[in-house]
Amino acid sequence: MQLSPLHHIAVSELLNGFPHAIVVLDTGLRVVEMNCYLEALTGYSGTQAKGVYGSFILRCNLGPKNQYFYKVLETGEPISAEGNIISRDHKKIPIQFTISPLRSDKGEMMGLLVVLEDISLLQQTKSQRIYDGTEVILGHSPKMQEVFALMPVLAHTDASVLITGETGTGKDIIAEAIHKASKRARHPFIKVNCGALPESLLESELFGYVRGAFTGAVKDKPGMFRLAHDGTIFLTEIGDLPMPLQVKILSVLDDKEFYPVGGTQKVKVDVRIIAATHRDLREQIHLSRFREDLFYRLNVLRIHLPPLREREGDIRLLLDHFLREFNAKLNKSLKGFSTNAFNKLLSYAYPGNVRELRNIIEYAANICQGKRIRSEHLPQYIFTHQVSGSLPQPKAYDSGPREETEPPESYKPRAGNWNDIEKEMILQALTKTRGNRSQAAEILGWGRTTLWRKLKTHGLT
Repeated sequence: MQLSPLHHIAVSELLNGFPHAIVVLDTGLRVVEMNCYLEALTGYSGTQAKGVYGSFILRCNLGPKNQYFYKVLETGEPISAEGNIISRDHKKIPIQFTISPLRSDKGEMMGLLVVLEDISLLQQTKSQRIYDGTEVILGHSPKMQEVFALMPVLAHTDASVLITGETGTGKDIIAEAIHKASKRARHPFIKVNCGALPESLLESELFGYVRGAFTGAVKDKPGMFRLAHDGTIFLTEIGDLPMPLQVKILSVLDDKEFYPVGGTQKVKVDVRIIAATHRDLREQIHLSRFREDLFYRLNVLRIHLPPLREREGDIRLLLDHFLREFNAKLNKSLKGFSTNAFNKLLSYAYPGNVRELRNIIEYAANICQGKRIRSEHLPQYIFTHQVSGSLPQPKAYDSGPREETEPPESYKPRAGNWNDIEKEMILQALTKTRGNRSQAAEILGWGRTTLWRKLKTHGLT
């Protein structure tokens, strides 16, 4: 091995910190190190690959006898080229290769650093990813481009995935997109909200039960894990999972089997687990609310969704998209936003992220009877928020007749905390649906249980 000096540093840990598949080759084009993302992409482990010729692991088509690799060794100039690799399970994956030379302190050629970016999903468009007829993931911002680049890597492995991000950032859409791009796409995608049910009901929901397990159990019922066999189970709000059930989930991850409630025979399943949470699980571990061993079993691969306030330029894109969506749904022909309304929407902090933005546009589109959405058509609570410091200041916008510089008196900002704002949101949703709680919960992007809990918290029951 000619790259021995690299073994004096934690190369594998360094490479795992990058969100792309990476391999280090020596001058004989043998594998020195590869990161976990390349393991997922190729199906070979780093232990299996070390010392093996890279062409046996990558199996790529970069010219006859991989001439691009030799060209970089000869010229010392990096090369970027498109090609493909054949994975261990015989899948052909389109790849953007970036091949760079590695030199010693004295300038001697030591080997190559090869970065592989899976572009199978990225070939659709640069600014939008469509995974089925209804769900669309939009984003121009650099942070969302990082997310899009990482998703194909996660799709080509069966390892557990942990998706983190604030409420409303689209974790469920990302999870389903990963499933649909994986080899399990033909099998079920089952979603379970770990915070929506009490412990006793959640256990039977996840693992099923046998007849006679409890009063009312008149026949066997398969749980969500069994229904997800050969597919993917998405455990959203995993941070709310009760401790006793965390033990059982850990057992499923380790053994691929479990006991149904009241059962004496184990059920074997082949299920991929994708988990999501808006909570800081390390803090939950410190507070003894989440098992550390479960965290490490779930956190094999991780993807973080940025809040909307950190996605520069994406708010404009989403405003246009949702306006078109509700024009079609409501059979309207809204032309856009007035200056004040548009600038307010650009400067608002969106604590509820994309889900909240969508709800705001749905509300405004329903209320507006003219051709442009004006300030008075926006929910009152958004005027109580200050401009987010991390958001870029909006550029001047003009889409027609200008409205008053200040919003009407009844919609001017007033003091209040988040509890007041959330209460007002609930009241507006209930008013809009004439007291129908199911429809109100849908408008707010919550489950019925969540709405019931918040009604009780705010004294609205």
